[in-house]
Amino acid sequence: MRRVSQEQGQALPENLTLAITHAGYYPALVCDVVESAVAGDEVVAHLVHQETTFDEETVRRHVTVLVVTPRRLVIAHADDFSEPGAPATATATTETVPLAALRGVMVTHVVAHPETFSPGTHSRDITLTIGWGAVSRLDLLPAQCADPECTADHGFEGTVASDDISLRISAAADGEGAVDTALDFARTLSTSIGGGTARR
Repeated sequence: MRRVSQEQGQALPENLTLAITHAGYYPALVCDVVESAVAGDEVVAHLVHQETTFDEETVRRHVTVLVVTPRRLVIAHADDFSEPGAPATATATTETVPLAALRGVMVTHVVAHPETFSPGTHSRDITLTIGWGAVSRLDLLPAQCADPECTADHGFEGTVASDDISLRISAAADGEGAVDTALDFARTLSTSIGGGTARR
């Protein structure tokens, strides 16, 4: 479903458009903002993730679209933003990060019954975390001393982790295909960071 030709530098690939449409969250709006942010670049890889959250009596929908172009990671978020008694409202935000600026791609796998694990036969949940330094998390713990009788205060030690965006994809909730798609996206993105150029 290309609305304009690729030569005009405005179209999203059909498979990306279909993925956004399948997510079901105001697809015309989401396609428009993603198209604007991609700005005619080649789409090397993409990931569309829709989730629904419950806030007291309110159901809120949220969709995240990640697009890898040859030199950029484009991130789009669209959310419900409605006040009680007011007309339905949505917000859509895009951000663009140079691939050379990405600091890391982390994939956490959660697998039930790992003792019988065989590739392709077990459902799993994954969490995809991407960091580029806009948001950092500092984890602090009291510093430890090798002397068990030492009572001195050694301050704190810790680690700084960058997790600007984190998505959880569940085989049970989203389907095995969604997990496979997310893993393929993570592989493409992880092989392209640092050098600044993504390739198919």
